[in-house]
Amino acid sequence: MKPLLQVSTADVAALRERLADALADGPAIWPVPPSGGHEASVEIGHVDDGVAVVVETSGSTASPKRVLLSAAALRASAEATATALGGHGRWVLAVPAHYIAGVQVLVRSIVAGPPVVAMSDGSFTPDAFAAATMQVMRTRDALPRYTSLVPVQLARIVEAAEAEPSGHLARTLAFYAAILVGGQRVDPALVERATAFGARVVRTYGSSETAGGCVYDGRPLPGVRVREADGLIELGGPMLADGYLDDPERTAAAFPTDADGTRWYRTGDLGSVDEHGVLRITGRADDVIISGGVKVVLAEVERAVHGVPGFGEAVVVGVPDREWGERAAVVATRTAAAAASDALAALVAATDRAGLGPAARPSRLELVDALPRLSSGKPDRRALEARLRGDGAE
Repeated sequence: MKPLLQVSTADVAALRERLADALADGPAIWPVPPSGGHEASVEIGHVDDGVAVVVETSGSTASPKRVLLSAAALRASAEATATALGGHGRWVLAVPAHYIAGVQVLVRSIVAGPPVVAMSDGSFTPDAFAAATMQVMRTRDALPRYTSLVPVQLARIVEAAEAEPSGHLARTLAFYAAILVGGQRVDPALVERATAFGARVVRTYGSSETAGGCVYDGRPLPGVRVREADGLIELGGPMLADGYLDDPERTAAAFPTDADGTRWYRTGDLGSVDEHGVLRITGRADDVIISGGVKVVLAEVERAVHGVPGFGEAVVVGVPDREWGERAAVVATRTAAAAASDALAALVAATDRAGLGPAARPSRLELVDALPRLSSGKPDRRALEARLRGDGAE
């Protein structure tokens, strides 16, 4: 057993040093967001010798989990990313360092050598991202430049660039050899808009349990295995987590082992793998409702809704219905609704065009000033679901 240190992410340079030590068999670390009076590093317990990092999941679809990651898993992920992208490079840290996407930016920088360039303190803004990009632009070497974003961050940068097509944000998008975008589904229209400015967007799929993204643009990274089991996607490979901290039952359920000793991570995502080995995710198994006796995958409804102008960031959740049992409801900003004269009818028509059937037609449109988000940038689906289910909606 070795010490587990809870480390604040307030000082990225210090966090990177602690992480480098953890990767070299030093004390394991658990990165946490800064809070008032929080010590930079404090010992909170012990973990197995193989563990290097504990990452708490965002809890976007279930209760948060504390994922145990070994140095070998983290390094395997970083090396596979470098192979897929064409080499190690310099990284700009624009995502929270206490989530796996941020941890992996730091791991990649440690494996590559050059220090990471982190955005200044405070919430994400396109201008702050541009400033960090300018800083790495000034470094003089031939290494490719990379960054990692969540979709809402990319959307904000693209919107700012579209408002000033000849400005610095447009040049920022074209600067990177690759912009990894993951954490949730990425709207293809957003990728097209970014590509119009010269951005090279790579859509990633993975989780804390796989040491970050392990499938890029639908194709598994080197060493990654993908299979479908009972309709659910399972992932295997050297970047799998050891399990969950102090939760052997959840670990056993999430990480099944074949008779030949091969470990898998059961993602909980619905999807398929085609004859070319390309992975397609259709939704979450726990985000399926039964509407009039028909199974409706909310992610498929959301995908259709995102095709309606102005509704690219709308969220679809299930709500009770006296006649159908459950129905799909759309939550969007008031600005989005202004883009359509009869917004709900447009959303219904979009699901019909997608061939999803009557059971998938949205029955309700809820307008909000701003979508609630987790600190990772993902929409807080559980908060939205509670809002709609708690106000007597039928």
